Amino acid sequence: MPQEKAGDARRHSSSKLSVLREHPIFRDLEPDALDQLCRYAKHTVFKRGATIFSEGDPGNCLYAVISGTVKISTSSPEGRNALLNLIGPAEVFGDMGVLSGQPRSADAIANTNCEVYVIDRRDFLPFVRSQPTLAMKFIELLCARLRRTSEQVEQVILKDLPGRLASALLGLIEKRKPDPGSHTIAITQQEISEMVGMTRESINKQLRAWSARNWVRLEHGAIIVLDASALRDLAEAGAGGDE
Repeated sequence: MPQEKAGDARRHSSSKLSVLREHPIFRDLEPDALDQLCRYAKHTVFKRGATIFSEGDPGNCLYAVISGTVKISTSSPEGRNALLNLIGPAEVFGDMGVLSGQPRSADAIANTNCEVYVIDRRDFLPFVRSQPTLAMKFIELLCARLRRTSEQVEQVILKDLPGRLASALLGLIEKRKPDPGSHTIAITQQEISEMVGMTRESINKQLRAWSARNWVRLEHGAIIVLDASALRDLAEAGAGGDE
């Protein structure tokens, strides 16, 4: 029925507007600008394990996560994987390729079932040029990403395994903006090993030592931080915190 389709379209548009209005990157936009962005944003679902884009692909879309998590990673010709970031709700990804016009520098894989809004580069670039506040948001985002990359390099060069692992867990907790009180991190030990550049066996040994001290609790597919202050002391020390 035409009336039912029109009603569904209005509900979907209202839902899209509600999500974008609460998104940290877009919430300061004026109502007219938000309405315009809604027309550009396409709702898309990815199943767990689906490839959203691959390294070397054209950077032709920006993605805003509604639910689920996306894994940003890269791999060597020998098959070693490095987990660069986990992107969750209220975050965006794909911005570097969209803004620079360069090919993708990493792979984006749906780490869980995901809902995202996809915005085409041809729509987004003219839009962001007309919105100075939004442009500043993306400058801040890129600066934060650069700072995080510098910290990761520093951790690999200067910190031992306990310091690197503690820093990684604390960083993942701090990223949980929609639920800042939660210290449950949905990540496997294999994924955290790819993030800090150590073997899964070494990560397991360290986490079990911390579990015995009641600093963390290990669950299937998740790590629960019980004593963030102990991990913070270890991360700041950077060394001397082995089992």
